[in-house]
Amino acid sequence: MPSRRYRLVVFDWDGTLVDSTAAIVHAIRASAADLGLPVPSREQASHVIGLGLLDAIHRAVPSIAREQMPLYVQRYRYHYLKEDAALEAFQGVPALLDELAGAGAWLAVATGKSRAGLNRALDQMGWTGRFLTTRCADEGIPKPDPWMLRDICEELGLEAAEALMIGDTTHDLGMARAAGSDAVAVTYGAHPREELVREPALAVVDSVAELRDVLLGWIR
Repeated sequence: MPSRRYRLVVFDWDGTLVDSTAAIVHAIRASAADLGLPVPSREQASHVIGLGLLDAIHRAVPSIAREQMPLYVQRYRYHYLKEDAALEAFQGVPALLDELAGAGAWLAVATGKSRAGLNRALDQMGWTGRFLTTRCADEGIPKPDPWMLRDICEELGLEAAEALMIGDTTHDLGMARAAGSDAVAVTYGAHPREELVREPALAVVDSVAELRDVLLGWIR
């Protein structure tokens, strides 16, 4: 357990707050099939979740040609949006956010989603206004670059050490390490435990209930 307390808790979105991993993996794979490109495995598709969309596509489907990118993005959005309205927060997440806010924590989001996508998701979840601030991949440099975390801390007048990053991918943990923030990894999202433990984390938890147990003792 860390001796310090954290003022700010920054959450990743997909696979951390919202159960969207399967929908993203399907959209990545179906889009490749639509274009006649090699279809990545589910493991390959899930590994790129959290990156900016263009970087994710290049890594998941490395043989894609430049001229195919616009159509791939179009097909990805088509497949993802078919599932988007049905996506839900992981069980226990809304209550956890309420408890953290009630304990005095500042809450933020750093996500690989686009601004339009996050705003739509916040509205669908009824979470508009729940977070002090949010950052998206298309607003700056995507994960694992530290830009999102550093920009959030700068806006809120905090040091990176006062922020705790919560994420389900090595991209989230790498961003936190580069920014100088501590992190907690969750294993119920996109990356398996054996990948997550390659990056430093204060804890690696298997459920929202376990996440709650570790977080509430670290808020000041």
